[in-house]
Amino acid sequence: MNHHVNPLASTLGNTILRDVTLRDGLQLTGKLLPTEQKVDTVRELLRLGVPAIELGSMARPDLVPTMANTLEVVQALTAEELDKCWIWVATPGHVAKAAAAGARNFQYCLSASDSHNKANIGRSTDESLAALPEAVKYAKAVDGQIQLCIATSFTCPFEGMVPEERVLSIANDPRAEGTTDIVLCDTLGQAIPAQVSGLISRIRQESPSRRIVYHGHDTWGLGVANTLAAIQSGATMVDGALGGLGGCPFAPGASGNTSSEDILFATRPEWLTTERFAGLVGLSEKLLAELGEPNRSKSAQGARSKAAAFEWVIPSDASTPSNDAACGTVPTAP
Repeated sequence: MNHHVNPLASTLGNTILRDVTLRDGLQLTGKLLPTEQKVDTVRELLRLGVPAIELGSMARPDLVPTMANTLEVVQALTAEELDKCWIWVATPGHVAKAAAAGARNFQYCLSASDSHNKANIGRSTDESLAALPEAVKYAKAVDGQIQLCIATSFTCPFEGMVPEERVLSIANDPRAEGTTDIVLCDTLGQAIPAQVSGLISRIRQESPSRRIVYHGHDTWGLGVANTLAAIQSGATMVDGALGGLGGCPFAPGASGNTSSEDILFATRPEWLTTERFAGLVGLSEKLLAELGEPNRSKSAQGARSKAAAFEWVIPSDASTPSNDAACGTVPTAP
């Protein structure tokens, strides 16, 4: 097994990747994956070392059909597995239903811009905030965690640039008390590193102490750069999807998420070996082929290159790593 020195150790700290393939990644694919396949994907991601996963959404199945079996996925997983999984919610009722199925980690999402919140959730941002205390109550009743997730933190497809003060006002709203994390989303992938650093620095300095999560898209090619800027500014969880899959059905102009493979190749967390990286590339390739989606990960493409002297390149005679190489104790999230 390959061991290496992490060149970003001083800035990476305890930052972890949350893979959102099964939620944000699948939203625009138009194909509902069977429950068993989703469960197998969760378990394979955990086996390969990914410390956190977003497994699905409570969005209405008629609006986002690919999320229709999310609760079945929750019910099929063990409590230990669910400790590392998150579920997207937008109402207190969502939290109650997901909690009854066994979920314990909830991402309560609203948008910084009213226009996107109405398109995405069907109500104003203030109405979503007004319902948040009840959602927090349901999460706490099952000893769960609930994140305040702010979509369109940088730009809105209907309103353009979103002022930092708008995001800060939501972060400081007393109705968000009890949320354990704050998720800042570059929903359209239009932010640049300076904007990401600036907003995260202000959130860290000017709002209640919570873990900061960064969720990026790669629409304009800056997904990894923005993710690194987020980490260096204080984010300790970052989102990515296998192969750069994904996009928001209610945000015209949004493309895929920042690739999980690209984030991992750039940050080199301690659990990531070349064998595990190869396993993730193989898992991504298989899933994307089945969905008929392109692989947007530059690192996955590099891993299939002919530069055999580079240790991260997958040997041409091996499509996936051996079980012995990829298995072992899956580390808990730092």
